[in-house]
Amino acid sequence: MVSTENDSRHVGTIWVFDLDQHIPVIKPLIDVSFSRVGIESIKEWADLMDVNNATDILKRFENGRRCYVAQVEDKLAAYGWVSFEEEFVGELSLHLKLLPGEAYIWDCTTLPAFRRNHLYSALLTYILAELSTDHLHRVWIGADMDNVASQQGIARAGFQHVADLVLARVLTLRQVWVQGRPDVPESLVNEARRAFLNNREKVWLDAQTSATSG
Repeated sequence: MVSTENDSRHVGTIWVFDLDQHIPVIKPLIDVSFSRVGIESIKEWADLMDVNNATDILKRFENGRRCYVAQVEDKLAAYGWVSFEEEFVGELSLHLKLLPGEAYIWDCTTLPAFRRNHLYSALLTYILAELSTDHLHRVWIGADMDNVASQQGIARAGFQHVADLVLARVLTLRQVWVQGRPDVPESLVNEARRAFLNNREKVWLDAQTSATSG
């Protein structure tokens, strides 16, 4: 038996917001407008987004994803995407699967010229308010462990830090699991495992980080 505990490292954070809670009011430090936009608006911003090309953006809309943006004087300042069924999660190649009534916020960015103005947390609360009108009840979001600014913005928006994603090397493979945060009910941690690991205790990753059964 190969022990993974000594070689493990925390690589990501998992957060949740239940929409029966009060949604905080975040006031950005600059004048900004928020909106949900479609493919026609996105075309002019494709080169500003961390997406391969406009075709990839079109596929996102065709698959039911939504895009929400913050604009400052008609300039794109921040954006975030929302999925409702399943989504590919980052470099770990996890396939998050959502239940009816859940949403997942992902691929959020504040452009460099507009950072440090609380736009990220304000955009998140705008998205939460929008989703609350769609009879949804829970919203998930994640952040890299080393992205402290993103985690601060998520916390400011009222999300609860539920668990961390932990990665360990086992010979030539890698293993990822969900580790609950202190004082978080195990039932909620299990919900995170259900969403991010499809109810599995651990997921095996090969050398190319693609998920395998386990």
